[in-house]
Amino acid sequence: MLTDEQRVEAGQRLLEAEETRIQTGLISIAHPDATMDDAYAIQAELVRQKIAAGRRITGWKIGLTSKAMQAALNITTPDSGILFDDMYFASGATVPKGRFIQPRIEAEIAFVMKSDLDHSNLSEEAILEATDYVCPSLEILDTRILRKDPSTGTTRNIVDTISDNAANAGYVLGTHQLDPKTTDLRWMGAIVSRNGEVEETGLGAGVLNNPVTSMLWLAERLASYGGQIKAGQVILSGSFIRPIEAVPGSHVHADFGPYGIVDCCFE
Repeated sequence: MLTDEQRVEAGQRLLEAEETRIQTGLISIAHPDATMDDAYAIQAELVRQKIAAGRRITGWKIGLTSKAMQAALNITTPDSGILFDDMYFASGATVPKGRFIQPRIEAEIAFVMKSDLDHSNLSEEAILEATDYVCPSLEILDTRILRKDPSTGTTRNIVDTISDNAANAGYVLGTHQLDPKTTDLRWMGAIVSRNGEVEETGLGAGVLNNPVTSMLWLAERLASYGGQIKAGQVILSGSFIRPIEAVPGSHVHADFGPYGIVDCCFE
């Protein structure tokens, strides 16, 4: 386990990288014995520093929910990160040039909560009951940590990703509000295009077979640490496509068919 001082230092490195747009080195190289628990502790330190700077938590993101992405990092479990108020973009928004370092986009189903989840009654049925609505969404990923160490060629691993707030940087919400009880979330999917060219397609079933299952995983993980999904929070349930590079000049458009659209541009 890392010391408190090491966790604070790692959190400071990540926050500085986000603010300066200059990536920091791999935490997994600086601390080769770091565990997933250490990574979540670093993430918590990063969150503490952001809250101290005046940012407000607005929800959660769930990542690594597909078999392909789990295999890429040699793990068998999802991960999670925290959404903040300054990460939100309305559908159709333009992301200012230089806002992110190496932004990428994923398509997801977002859950917007109407009530707190009761720790003593966690089930998929309870999650549906506590959800106000679901809507199409895009997650903007970024990496404040180098994707690959220039000296060794070592690529980042799950410790780096979790520490870096599960690579979350922003989120875009569509305007269609759907009842999760009457919407077949497994078949809710999207055709995702960049500048008019189809890049990826996918269905909600790619998220642990059902996005509600992903939500239950997060609720149970938070409960084990004394946390909770709360009313008003937005939960990004996990991507059903591979990340799409959002280079300057990109217009990313996700067509969810009868469930709506969501899009954004990058200067």
